[in-house]
Amino acid sequence: MSTTTPAARTAALSTARTTATAARVLRQLRHDPRTIALMLLVPCLMLVLLRYVFDASPRTFDDIGASLLGIFPLITMFLVTSIATLRERTSGTLERLLAMPLGKADLIAGYALAFGTVAVVQSALATGLAVWFLGLDVTGSPWLLLLVALLDALLGTALGLFVSAFAASEFQAVQFMPAVVFPQLLLCGLFTPRADMHPVLEAVSDVLPMSYAVDGMNEVLHHTDLTSVFVRDVMIVAGCALLVLALGAVTLRRRTD
Repeated sequence: MSTTTPAARTAALSTARTTATAARVLRQLRHDPRTIALMLLVPCLMLVLLRYVFDASPRTFDDIGASLLGIFPLITMFLVTSIATLRERTSGTLERLLAMPLGKADLIAGYALAFGTVAVVQSALATGLAVWFLGLDVTGSPWLLLLVALLDALLGTALGLFVSAFAASEFQAVQFMPAVVFPQLLLCGLFTPRADMHPVLEAVSDVLPMSYAVDGMNEVLHHTDLTSVFVRDVMIVAGCALLVLALGAVTLRRRTD
């Protein structure tokens, strides 16, 4: 007689369970137009606003537009993912799902796949708008901009999944944004080169993934060819996203007490 426990059966990541979870999340999103608008339209609207804020100085838009092309998707995906995951936990949905043959890794991977699919659309819209309609002048390939924007959105998804485990309400989930996102925004090199910061702040910025996202965007902005620095930056951002997803699977709770 087999002694395999349900926990052991669901320990391994299953493609079928992951895709089923992703399909369920996408069906829910389809019936939530406000969330879709937040994820797809807000980054585009912010880029349009930024472009015309610097209407008299297009070069300024070129200098910071590429960086914000990655930062805006990260912020929106962080907000939406953290709140959506917390809502599932507080409503008891996660507890019911995890009582079935569905492991935490399947659940996290399914959420990442669903929101990652949205991130592809979001990043493509924002990149296409910035480059072909707002006149963002980049030296390198727009496809490399799209790659970094997509990785930033996936990083925001991973961070949102991770912090949702530590929030007891949607308000608390939003409160994590100043703690998780804002320090990275200030130290990523958007406002001043990281080398010009206080040495302590520069050292902190060296371990924050958003710093490498901005560096990667700047590489595309100023170089025609694929550089080793760009490859390093992309690998760091992708590695951080995978690490945070793994931590999210470990810390995921069935319900909010």
